Amino acid sequence: MSGQKLQNLAVSAPAFFGINTEESPVGMNPNFADIADNCVIDKQGRIGAREGYIQISTNDVLGTSRGLEAVFEFTNFDGTVVVFSAGNNKIFTGTTTLTEVTLPLVNNVAYEINANNWKIVSFNNNVYFFQSGQEPLVSVAGSTTLEVVASGGTTAPSGNEVLAAFGRLWVADVVGNNYTVYWSDLLDGTDFQGGSSGSLDLTSVWTNGYDEIVALTEHNGFLLIFGLHSIVVYAGGDSVTTVDFRLSDTIEGVGCIARDSVQATGNDIIFLSDRGLMSLGRIIQEKSLPMRDVSANVRTDLLKAVKEETLPIHSFYSAFDAFYLITLPTTGTTYCFDVRTPLENGSFRATTWSGMNPISFTNIAADGFYIGLEGGLAKYGSYLDDTATYKMSYFSNPIDWGNTSNLKFLKKFNITVIGGNDTNYTLSWSYDYSGVYNKQLFNFAEGTLGQYNISEFNTSAEYSGGVFVNKGCVHTNGSGVSASIGVESTINGSPFSIQTIDIHALLGRMI
Repeated sequence: MSGQKLQNLAVSAPAFFGINTEESPVGMNPNFADIADNCVIDKQGRIGAREGYIQISTNDVLGTSRGLEAVFEFTNFDGTVVVFSAGNNKIFTGTTTLTEVTLPLVNNVAYEINANNWKIVSFNNNVYFFQSGQEPLVSVAGSTTLEVVASGGTTAPSGNEVLAAFGRLWVADVVGNNYTVYWSDLLDGTDFQGGSSGSLDLTSVWTNGYDEIVALTEHNGFLLIFGLHSIVVYAGGDSVTTVDFRLSDTIEGVGCIARDSVQATGNDIIFLSDRGLMSLGRIIQEKSLPMRDVSANVRTDLLKAVKEETLPIHSFYSAFDAFYLITLPTTGTTYCFDVRTPLENGSFRATTWSGMNPISFTNIAADGFYIGLEGGLAKYGSYLDDTATYKMSYFSNPIDWGNTSNLKFLKKFNITVIGGNDTNYTLSWSYDYSGVYNKQLFNFAEGTLGQYNISEFNTSAEYSGGVFVNKGCVHTNGSGVSASIGVESTINGSPFSIQTIDIHALLGRMI
């Protein structure tokens, strides 16, 4: 092979399709990844580091509890903004300083909180707090003094799920009765006894025997009632006192297993079922089993983690970042699904996050999204987890570059990344499914700014900042028919995205 020329084996847009741990790695598209941890798919289609978080709250009021298990932003009719959060069997207001709210007296006895899995909603200038086994609470106009939700001496249903829609509150999943939906009087979330309040018993509506309500949501003017194993769709939610309120559709064989996994993305509803992460739009289109899920490429790993989960599952949809997050606190894993454009099989491109361990989320209209953590309230942003670095990892599935017969002698890797200045990196490579990796540390040379480094007309041009394009070269050894490649980077305050990996290789004899 002494006279043989090196050939270029390119991996363009590594992990552009996200993680795929479902298909056989033999002949898999090299745009899939086996591992893409602490990663997102950026808007240019590159695999890049997730952002970290900036700690917001500074006082220690959470003790040894799990942290903030619910966070909610409320905006009063007069524009006043109040952030509510819950943890350590307490409810707080504030961001930089968490201040306990004043809880009510119930029959001259102090109200006691025994869990933090609140569902918090805003309705008609009030904030409502519902969770299983607790008398529901209300903050009138964002007040820091809470009251029990009651009317005519009767407390509202102590449901685990609440929805504000169609000018009413809708409540379900009451202890001892998880088959009835209750609704309040029109424009009065405290009255579940008088006016046009009422209830709907679903025992005669479920189409496949016993089921129980898990979640409620509204979509395109319909009331969606999620059972564990089926979905019931009602039309006329704004006309509950007339015949217009009627059963519109039932969807069998798929339901929701986690209340806080339900997220509206504008034109769709995403939720977690026992079959994987589902898109309501696709379910309505298919109407048959087996239904494909949007987590198809990571389905087994996701459902295994869900099966092991003993704590509440929370999710978040970011319209700005175009991703859906679902956090599994027992395993410490958060799945990030890019929702911009589905792949050919209808699934979303998936990556994972680790180390951050988010517990809850909320969108802050003026400041991005906030995260409830063990240590309090944090803001998504920067490229540090508070002040700590974190590791981004990309590993490919075995790649044979369409040639399953010849040995490949990998000689040199040229890696192009965006950002990542002044940081050490690790290149890993292995051959033929061995899982035994060779590793080599490397550092990029001084980065060069992109095309728009200076002002076009010697004025303050729009692109005067530029971005760093870094290129690294690593010499490697060994041979195999296929190779797996990994790049790991310590994220230390600056963004990092992998543009391309070009491999110079010799092709050897046929096997």
